Amino acid sequence: MFNKSITTMAAIALSATAAYAETAMPFALDWKFEGPAAPYFTAVKKGYFADQDLDVEISAGQGSLDAIPKVATGAFPVGFADINSLVKFLDQNPGAPVTAVMMIYDAPAFAIVGRKSLGVEAPKDLEGKVLGAPPPDGAWAQFPIFAAENDLDMDKITVEPVGFPTREPMLAEGKVDAVTGYNFSSFLNLVRLGVPEDDISTIMMSDYGVDLYGNAIIVNTDFAAENPEAVTGFLTAVAAGWKDAVADPAAAAETLVKYNPASDLALETRRLELAIEGNVLTNYVAENGLGGIDEERLAASLEQLKLVYEFKAEPDASLYFTEEYLPAADARMLK
Repeated sequence: MFNKSITTMAAIALSATAAYAETAMPFALDWKFEGPAAPYFTAVKKGYFADQDLDVEISAGQGSLDAIPKVATGAFPVGFADINSLVKFLDQNPGAPVTAVMMIYDAPAFAIVGRKSLGVEAPKDLEGKVLGAPPPDGAWAQFPIFAAENDLDMDKITVEPVGFPTREPMLAEGKVDAVTGYNFSSFLNLVRLGVPEDDISTIMMSDYGVDLYGNAIIVNTDFAAENPEAVTGFLTAVAAGWKDAVADPAAAAETLVKYNPASDLALETRRLELAIEGNVLTNYVAENGLGGIDEERLAASLEQLKLVYEFKAEPDASLYFTEEYLPAADARMLK
């Protein structure tokens, strides 16, 4: 039976409150308040959530798997998480009330980030090296597919479990030769630590056989069934926030920095730009709008997951994603 318990976690939060807001929709992010989170804060600042009669509180997360149990238990009605991890979660917790409703990272951000001076520039270079991998990391969760597609001998790779705060510092210090992470996060974190950009290698898993989707907005299905208009309104506001971020990344990042004063505006602007260019504004999204999926591609991704994950039950794409709550395509166009 699905476990309803969840560990209480301290989270930094922002509340968007309007006098006429009727529906509370706390939103669980996958990670800290960094550049790719700026569109959601833009939606708060510009009143896009309030326009939909929503009271939205944004909470930081601790990894791309973090939001799934939060939403499944009902602690949060909506969250942001890796859809591939959601697929595995639902296989292990059949009947859990959670599904994806809006694809954000049409191209997944999963990457291996290494240093050329340590001999890591291509997948095969990982053999004989030390790979730092945070256990809850979404990129690490998909690494077995990457390894299988590139015929890597895992017996020749030393995997070092690391924490998120120590991941890039260990690579900067040469204690590991590469790390799993998101392209826009690990790369810029290394730059901030003083690693020369021309010494950093970013191996995108999507360039080496990993044909998966990335992070999506997920929803508690019980909440959605009772509040369908609120879910559609939430997604409408999210699309508007992303459209503004695409039009002016610097302004969106500036909004974010106001709520995370410790962050660097230039760094977070660039991080957001990398996410837009590499993960969000793909050719498919430019033509079809943010949020939808190609059913054949999703089906193919499930077949790829079978290469490295033994399903307890035959995967059913309808359990993992629905377009039922998406606003019309014209409300989701980013340009």
